[in-house]
Amino acid sequence: MEGSTENQTSISEFLLLGLTEDHDVKFLFFFIFSSMYLVTVLGNMGMIILICCSPKLRNPMYFFLGNLSFSDVCYSSVITPKLISILCSSQVSISFDGCAMQLFFFGMFVGAECFLVTVMAYDRYVAVCNPLLYITIMSKALQIKLVGVAYSGGILTSIVHTSCTFTMDFCGSNQVNHFFCDIPPLLKLSCSNTFMSELLMFLLSSILGSLSAMVIFISYAKIISAILNMQSTEGRWKTFSTCSAHLTVVTLFFGTAVFMYARPISSYSVQKDKVISLVYTVVIPMLNPIIYSLRNTQVMNAFNNIAACKIDFCK
Repeated sequence: MEGSTENQTSISEFLLLGLTEDHDVKFLFFFIFSSMYLVTVLGNMGMIILICCSPKLRNPMYFFLGNLSFSDVCYSSVITPKLISILCSSQVSISFDGCAMQLFFFGMFVGAECFLVTVMAYDRYVAVCNPLLYITIMSKALQIKLVGVAYSGGILTSIVHTSCTFTMDFCGSNQVNHFFCDIPPLLKLSCSNTFMSELLMFLLSSILGSLSAMVIFISYAKIISAILNMQSTEGRWKTFSTCSAHLTVVTLFFGTAVFMYARPISSYSVQKDKVISLVYTVVIPMLNPIIYSLRNTQVMNAFNNIAACKIDFCK
């Protein structure tokens, strides 16, 4: 018994091994991910400021988009700065509590984003299929409630995942073969039976993913039907271009998230999963404001108007 107790040493910190040991590749990655993080912060904060400052963007769609941008900045900021610091050294330590906090906040904002893109699909359904009642149905009170539900859902799911992961025993190696404290690599370090944690994570991710996908699918099935019934070609194109930006974001986000978490831990591949993790922690938060800007004429017009006002003011 004494020997068994000594072997199960309590771990007080973890070592994040990062992406690669090649110093030349690290330098390249440092430049790339630092630039991408800067674009992420500037793009999403710019989107939030634009929505707050432009009267033409004071409608439910952009209220949800502003919250989506906030979520993107937050969950990218939980992960990317640590990734950049790892690229500056061979490995970076993170305390046990710090690792738990990183996983909790990452899970909270990713969960909130999952619910937000679902809410945005419902918003587009109401706007396209019930345009005359859109402002009445999507009242300010309902908007706040839906965003509150999104963040509450993110918090609850993150509490479940984090508590299931960090109530297990960790012994032996403390080297996390990843660039952040994600659930799969942490479970591999546990000396507890991880079956229930794996099952709970799989079921929770599958159920929430399925419910969100169902709402999105039904909403867009009705949207496409409404678009096909429109008489005006211009109206069809305008409606489709507005919805296509959200559909692109949904495809990117759910595609990578489902691949990562809605499958058994035994099927994980370290290098492949690191690449997929980079997509949804670094790439997608950077792309979201770009997608919504380029595919949305109202956003571009609002930006041009504010830019023109600033130029005239400077003159």
